[in-house]
Amino acid sequence: MGLIVQKFGGSSLADAEGIERVAWIIAEAYSEGNNVVAVLSAQADTTDDLIEKAKELNPNPSKREMDVLLSTGEQASVALMAIALEKLGLPVVSLTGWQIGMNTDSDYGSARIKGLSAERLKAELDRRRIVLVAGFQGVNKFDDITTLGRGGSDTTAVAVAVALNADLCRIYTDVEGIYTSDPRKVEGARKLDEITYDEMIELATLGAQVLHNRSVEMAKRYGVKMEVLSSLKRKPGTIVKGVTKVEHTKISGVAKDADIARIALVGLRDEPGVAFKMFRVLANAKINIDIILQSIGRDNTNDISFTVSRGDRERAVEILEENRDIIGYAEISTNDKVAKVSVVGAGMMSSPGVAAMMFESLYDAKINIMMISTSEIKISVLVDENDADRSVAAIHAKFFDA
Repeated sequence: MGLIVQKFGGSSLADAEGIERVAWIIAEAYSEGNNVVAVLSAQADTTDDLIEKAKELNPNPSKREMDVLLSTGEQASVALMAIALEKLGLPVVSLTGWQIGMNTDSDYGSARIKGLSAERLKAELDRRRIVLVAGFQGVNKFDDITTLGRGGSDTTAVAVAVALNADLCRIYTDVEGIYTSDPRKVEGARKLDEITYDEMIELATLGAQVLHNRSVEMAKRYGVKMEVLSSLKRKPGTIVKGVTKVEHTKISGVAKDADIARIALVGLRDEPGVAFKMFRVLANAKINIDIILQSIGRDNTNDISFTVSRGDRERAVEILEENRDIIGYAEISTNDKVAKVSVVGAGMMSSPGVAAMMFESLYDAKINIMMISTSEIKISVLVDENDADRSVAAIHAKFFDA
């Protein structure tokens, strides 16, 4: 008998038929003799609907009250699932984030997990109950409800798996696993049998939306074995783990991130400390910086371009303008009509020529590159947003259709 943590996203729970289908998946795992904990997201579109209801009343609601509101979506999901499993005659209990002891910090809307007291979970499992956990939520030191941000239910599932020392954490989605690119957009995208934590973290960070990067980072830190599989088709998925059994091809996947804006500061003083001053004020505002490009100095000045998420663009510009005298630059410009396209693969480290193949594919497709960023297992380029899907298709074809 093993202990399995399952996680189901909102698309799998969209209607009564979906809930019943998921109930049978949970029931099957339980009937095989496993202890089962299932973490559920809110039903499809529920969170967006709740946000709209709030904004009808107040365009700028407080983050605390939004967390109270948004957490109800997951609570509805676990209650409905418990009702469905009760109909099947199975012992089941639904629990909220605070009931399982999910303790977080007080960053409402994007809280970080500080610890998980698993006593209630263990007690219910000892009674051979199926435990349904409301994902995406926790409680802070003030006993206020908090939410974990986008992909928070993935993170909840991994945290539960860590606390219970689970044998496997299964993430059910509407696709059959991790693909070399989005199978809904890229012809010839292939499902991977296995992928390393590092590769999955990069793909998730770079725009692949199957798993949230925070959940994979936690899984890597504690050695949680994960499987990404479909809730619609009963087929093996993709295993995410530390080391894969087979030698990798050059790359594991191609990802696109359209949530990108480029900011350029022109005429920065060419002297020590200027870059530090600029990025310090942005860091103090918790604005994350991605690709950075500095030009060759001229006339004792430099130009620096960097990327942020589109949602941070206006705030970043505002902060930079407020600190213009401290930083010292001539002008600032922005462009949010861009996208980041990346290739990821542990095999890149031992495969010379990956960059050349990537750039050749973009050249053949007549796509201009604005910025480039590299690491040991990824290469990212910034392109015009209108060229993003063509870029992904061209790069994917170069590596996987040859």
